[in-house]
Amino acid sequence: MPRKEENKTIARNRKAYHDYEIEETFEAGIELTGTEVRSLRDNNCQLTDCFALIRGGEVWLHGVHIPPFKNGNLANVDPDRKRKLLLHKRQIRYLYSKVQERGYSLVPVAMYFSPNGLVKVSLALARGKKAYDKRASMAERDTQREIERALKARSQR
Repeated sequence: MPRKEENKTIARNRKAYHDYEIEETFEAGIELTGTEVRSLRDNNCQLTDCFALIRGGEVWLHGVHIPPFKNGNLANVDPDRKRKLLLHKRQIRYLYSKVQERGYSLVPVAMYFSPNGLVKVSLALARGKKAYDKRASMAERDTQREIERALKARSQR
């Protein structure tokens, strides 16, 4: 029985989980050139401070930095250009209606290679956290860490 391949993660946006409360996630394809894909195969990508906008019925990814492929020469494109995300029209309409509500944003959470070699982006529908929400989640994480330490110390005795 063949083993199911897992997604190979290229980059994660850890800051998104700190700054936003993730409601839903969607898997989207991304329109790239050949040298960008080769640069991604070298694990070169930066997702911090990036976001997605819906313009003219299309979803565009802003602020993603994919450095030029070192052997690309003239085929390299601008590393900070806007990139089109590939979603179904039904999903785009749903996301557009949600983004029109107050407080929702489209934030890329991860970029990865699917098992068949395509580059995918995990796009999250997120609501911004307030400062007190961030402190509460940090306190919750700290208490969970303390509990795990206590259980580990107890099991080692």
